[in-house]
Amino acid sequence: MSPKSRLYTLVKAWKDKPFQEVRDACGAPWLGLSSQALEEHQSWSKRQAISHEPIFNCGGTKLTGSFFRPLLDSSDMQLLRLFMEGLDTIAYWYRAGRLIPGILTIPIHAISSSEYIDALSDLIFNSRLPVGLVALGIPSIPNTDEAKACKEGLLRLRRLGVLLHLLNFKGTVEQLHWIEEMQLEGVHIDMGSLRTDLPSIELITQIKNSSHLLTKIYASNISLVKDLENAATLQFDYCYGGLMMPPISRHQVLKVNDSRLAKAIFSLHPHPHQNQNGDK
Repeated sequence: MSPKSRLYTLVKAWKDKPFQEVRDACGAPWLGLSSQALEEHQSWSKRQAISHEPIFNCGGTKLTGSFFRPLLDSSDMQLLRLFMEGLDTIAYWYRAGRLIPGILTIPIHAISSSEYIDALSDLIFNSRLPVGLVALGIPSIPNTDEAKACKEGLLRLRRLGVLLHLLNFKGTVEQLHWIEEMQLEGVHIDMGSLRTDLPSIELITQIKNSSHLLTKIYASNISLVKDLENAATLQFDYCYGGLMMPPISRHQVLKVNDSRLAKAIFSLHPHPHQNQNGDK
């Protein structure tokens, strides 16, 4: 075998090898960590393997982003570490030639803390990522006591090019006022709540028809075909959930073949050129 052929074989074998992330040794038992801390670190590493939920356009024809799930249940001690992991993943995709925005969730009490905002700002600034690739997911609107500090923190992050998304949108007057005041780039609606409760349709229409808002609507928790039908009827912009694609690793996100995936997802939708008898 020639050296060139041997090199080709090695590169091909490396490319087809299952992806394994290299991590630091902070969980090594010889560093004096307790068994509980070691177990927490190991379970955290396992979660990272399948922690990115792909987001697609409503037709399922294009991968448009990713939702980083571990931050949803992170403790205060894990928050900055997981946020840095999310930024590292976005940078990993960017270095691979894919501009895939990532949504990173941060709790309200952290956004209201100047210390947390300082740390988050440093992490975002040092990541050197282009504007528009990092989005901050806000679980809920702040209460009266936290509102001022929260707005200041969000404005600081927005100056760094961070997009703002409101998760768990219910269509309340307070949330609509918050969306308008902060000019949020996205709102996320749990499609499970729309299966039995549809009074928010008028509010959704109000958001889409607003001339001064550029807010995009995301349909989350797509798990039934009915959810896809509701998202198409309401003309949502983006969809994600188990029916679209379950969480995958950051390396697998790079392997998503949009054309093949589109065929699988599009088959769940009524074909626009089909009549009621199913004929084209």
